[in-house]
Amino acid sequence: MTTENSHKPRIGVPYRTRKEELTGKRGKMEKYLASVRQAGGEPVAVSLGLHSEEFKRLAATFDAVLLTGSPADVDPARFGAGREPKCADPDPDRERTDFALLEHCFAEQKPLLAICFGIQSLNVFLSGTLIQDIPSDLGTSITHDWDSDKGEPEAFHAARIEPGSRLAQIAGATEAVVNSSHHQSIREPGRNLRVVSRAPDGVIEAVEWTGDSNWVMGVQWHPERMAETDPLAQELFRGLVGVAASRKVPARA
Repeated sequence: MTTENSHKPRIGVPYRTRKEELTGKRGKMEKYLASVRQAGGEPVAVSLGLHSEEFKRLAATFDAVLLTGSPADVDPARFGAGREPKCADPDPDRERTDFALLEHCFAEQKPLLAICFGIQSLNVFLSGTLIQDIPSDLGTSITHDWDSDKGEPEAFHAARIEPGSRLAQIAGATEAVVNSSHHQSIREPGRNLRVVSRAPDGVIEAVEWTGDSNWVMGVQWHPERMAETDPLAQELFRGLVGVAASRKVPARA
C-alpha cells in the first residue's frame, strides 16, 4: 500500500463473475473501480476464489464495500423459489463472496453500496425475494433489460424517490432519471430494508437499511456508468467513500 493510498478509505469491490476474473475481462469492472477512485477512495478488487482465511484477512482491511452488477442471477433456491425459464445461470463463487462480504459489513458496521446484482444479493441475504424476469412477471412497457452488447442506445427511465430518505438527501430531489440494465428486481424487501425509490411501473429501484445507523444502500440502476457526468451517481459514490473515511480502520503493517 502506498503512502498516498494509506490515507484513502479502502473499498472492497468483488469481481462481477468468476469467469471474467479468470479471463481478465475487466472492462465493466473498471467502471466500478474508477468511480471509487473518482470519489476519493482506494478500490480493492476482491477475488471470487479466496479461501476463508484469505478472505477474512482481506476483508478486515476494508473500510466499506461496493457490490457490483453481474450477468448472473442469484440462485432462486436461496429465496425458496423454483427456477423460472428466463432466470440466468447462477455464479456460486460470486454469491458466496457477496454473502461473506454482507455478513462482514453487518457484523462490523461497515458501509455498503449495492448495485444491480448487488442489491439483489443484499435483499436475498436479508431474507427477501426477487422477481425472476420483469417482462414475464409485469408485462411493463419500460425497458429495464438494456443489453450493452447489442449496440443500442442506453435505456433510461424516471424514478421517484421517497421524501425524507437518505437517497432523497443525496439526490437533493424526489425525482431522478436512471439507466436500466436488469431483468430481475426485488419482489419482497428483505429484513429492515425500506423501499425508497420505484420506477413508474412499480419496479423497486432503491432500498435503504433501517436496522441501525449503518450506511447501507442498494440501487437497481448502474451509477458507475453515469459517474462522469451525473450528479446523483457521483454523490452515491462520494457518500459511500465519505462514510467509509469517517470510520477508517487502522492501517495494517
